[in-house]
Amino acid sequence: MLIIGFLLPLTPATAQDTVSTAGVEFSPAPETTPTATATVKTEKSKDAVVKPVAQPAQKHAQQTLLAIFLAGFLGGLAALLMPCIFPMLPLTVSYFTKKAHNKAQAIKAASLYGISIMVIYVVLGLIITIIFGADALNSLSTNGVFNFFFFLLLVLFAASFLGAFEITLPSSWVNKMDEKSDKGGLAGIFFMAATLSLVSFSCTGPIIGTLLVQAATTGALLGPAIGMLGFSFALAIPFALFAMFPSWLNALPKSGGWLNSVKVVLGFLELAFSLKFLSNVDLAYHWHWFDRELFLSLWIVIFTLMGLYLLGKLTFNHDSPVAHISVVRLFMAIIILSFSMYMIPGLWGAPLKSISAFLPPQSTQDFDLSTLGSGSVAVSNNTDTTPHKYADLFDKPKGFNPYFDYDEGLAYAKKMHKPVVVDFTGHACVNCRKMEASVWTDKQVYQRINQDYVLIQLYVDDKTELPAAEQAVTKEGRTIKTIGNKWSYLQTSRFQANSQPFYVLLDPNKETPLVSPQGADFDPVSYLSYLDSGLKAYGAL
Repeated sequence: MLIIGFLLPLTPATAQDTVSTAGVEFSPAPETTPTATATVKTEKSKDAVVKPVAQPAQKHAQQTLLAIFLAGFLGGLAALLMPCIFPMLPLTVSYFTKKAHNKAQAIKAASLYGISIMVIYVVLGLIITIIFGADALNSLSTNGVFNFFFFLLLVLFAASFLGAFEITLPSSWVNKMDEKSDKGGLAGIFFMAATLSLVSFSCTGPIIGTLLVQAATTGALLGPAIGMLGFSFALAIPFALFAMFPSWLNALPKSGGWLNSVKVVLGFLELAFSLKFLSNVDLAYHWHWFDRELFLSLWIVIFTLMGLYLLGKLTFNHDSPVAHISVVRLFMAIIILSFSMYMIPGLWGAPLKSISAFLPPQSTQDFDLSTLGSGSVAVSNNTDTTPHKYADLFDKPKGFNPYFDYDEGLAYAKKMHKPVVVDFTGHACVNCRKMEASVWTDKQVYQRINQDYVLIQLYVDDKTELPAAEQAVTKEGRTIKTIGNKWSYLQTSRFQANSQPFYVLLDPNKETPLVSPQGADFDPVSYLSYLDSGLKAYGAL
């Protein structure tokens, strides 16, 4: 449960709908004004015939926030098992039940205590939103400096959980909150909750930090606040429940060394999680040194060490002696070590579809013995063998030969009389990788894209600067400077969307969508139906 709960924030998109990428937004949200020189010509020629395609943005936003809430809730459940919080459950609930004159008063006090915890953490999330703002939150997901900072921050959190040091707040803050908690009444209960938040920061800080990083980089305006709501809700529930049913306290396991083991396991997970941010930077800036094999090698080592730790073969100086292995630890070790074994074939090109969203693209694999998934045969009617523009910058999805420039791909589609699949994608987009590895490798989907469409992939988060002749400044003063700026502007101005992946089935002659665009759809049958609907609208099926 801990593993699943903590890895969920890594890809909240998996809980989303198929309308847009679930929670991963990359565009710098440029204004709908004239863009770079190369795009201005295209835009002007289309103004008379192209209408913006309205997207169900409200539904997408709701599902993104739901995923963030669930991630926060699972993080809160993990925080409950921290050594700084778990022992305080019976102490705090006993305080309320003994001080109250009756059960109703105890329940009321404990409920107010839980609500106070939620208020404190939600306010923290709102402060993050106010400080950064919506536009800044959007840009965090692809900013190289911030991604590298987040990588270092999560490594720091991991080191803290592994016992290198403790992240604590000034003791004067805790003392002041503790003094005010003696006042009694609503104010006293609130300051008791504040004291818990400060005292437990050494345990909850890394979890909160990780959650806020992920919530902020989704670009959702209320993401940090919703994440903190889920976190605090999970944290507050036990206090109210145990106040209602004090006898349940007897069923709680006793505090002991197992609580520290929970911290260490979370430390390993933090370390694994941090590598995704480093991979984002590597892909966006085309460093080409943190490829798929290296990423997998590090994950295999991290999860193997985690399994050995649970078996008692690896210990830290702050661990209690393990006289025997419990059944729970044994089962967890089996699952984790099996997961490590599962990843090993990936070093030679196995697709590893269940975790493909986390990994760098398979095209970064240096040594690949695999064939295209699902028995697909690499058959394509794309007879254009000339080097494609930007092809030296981007990694092709395995078995495909896409264009990376809109105008170039459109010209070829007109020549071949084929419709176009415009794939607005991103280096840091986990759902984009999952679609490429799990859906596009389906035999029928693969053949439909390769034989019946012309594929254009536009990376909206790429940091490569455009040639000077293609750079431009909007009338509001915003600079279109990079390849990512250029394509994100095209997506937001033409199709009223800024999430990835975003698929547009386009008539190359009219340059209008054949059917309503959509986002990630992890069901190959459903996605194939979407592709077929575009062919029918084009008259090719």
